Order: sequence, then C-alpha cells, then structure tokens
Amino acid sequence: IGLIKVLKLILYLIIFGALAGKFLTGSYLWEYEGKWIRLRTYFPPPQRLFTENELARYDGTDPSKPIYLAIDGDVYDVTKGSAYRPGGPYHVLTGVDAARAFGTGCFKTHRIHDLRGLTENEIKGVEHWKRFYENHKNYFKVGKVLHPPIDPASPIVEGCDSKDKSKAGAKKDTAERRALVQNKDIHQDL
Repeated sequence: IGLIKVLKLILYLIIFGALAGKFLTGSYLWEYEGKWIRLRTYFPPPQRLFTENELARYDGTDPSKPIYLAIDGDVYDVTKGSAYRPGGPYHVLTGVDAARAFGTGCFKTHRIHDLRGLTENEIKGVEHWKRFYENHKNYFKVGKVLHPPIDPASPIVEGCDSKDKSKAGAKKDTAERRALVQNKDIHQDL
C-alpha cells in the first residue's frame, strides 16, 4: 500500500508540473524540445550499412528518397532540414561522408572522410558536429557507411587555399556558403 501511495504522489506531481508548464509557458513540457521526448530516441529505426555508392543515391536529387548526410562513418537522415535540399547551402554535404569538411570548414573541396593531418581543434570540430546531428530533434541516425581503407602512403589533402596555410581558405569557403544563404530561416532548421 505504501508503494501505491508513492506512485500516486509521483503521478500527481507529474500532472501538476505539466499543467503548471502549460499555464506558465504554454507548453506541457516547459518548452523542452530535446531528443528525450521523442519515441525515436527509445525505439530507433533499424540501422543500415551503406557503401559510398549507395549513400550517394540519398543526396536529395530523387524526391522519393530521404536525404542522408554522413560524418565520420555515421549516417543521419536530414530530410527535415531545408538547407540540405537541392539548392540549399548545405546540399553539398549530402550523399557523402564529408567529415573532413566539418573539421576544416572547406565544404567545397574537403568532401571526404579522411581525417589525417587535421589539427586538434579541427578534430574537435568534427566531434562537435557529430554530437549536433546525434542530439538534434529533427535528425536521426540511420546507419553507418563502409569506406575502403585509406592508403597511409597516399598524400594528405591540402588546405582550402594552398598558397596560405592558415585558415584563410576555410574562412573564404565559409563566406561563400553564407553568401548563398538568402533566407535566414534556413539556419533555423539546422
């Protein structure tokens, strides 16, 4: 009987908290929109293994297919983001594993998964973006992409601007992408 009373008290507190949230903020969940309130967090879709060629088919050019983006081997469904549709500023990131671009900011020339030669800050940038997609309320992981092994003897990709080894190239590329964005609402979807 004591356990039933405790459960009733918890239920009453939850109901009171939800009603107070609705009254004070207009939302039963106090305007919380994180991933923990979505069923997909607890019941994720079946994970799939993609080859690079299969992943390329999900770049948004076929409206009957979802739009997928890969970062460091993990594939995410970004169909709800308007910036990833054809013509959007981040459409170049779809259908490929562009992990290097997420670290360097060179979204035109670094659309590859090879992370060799990146600085510690650039690696942290890749990790940041992985967490972003992992925790985003509209995007969800659908699988992994299988890459062929990288030959250690192959050359490391140069920076965006080979004349200037500083981040000027990455900044220039980012500025070009920003210039493509005509509607500020696109960034709201990200």
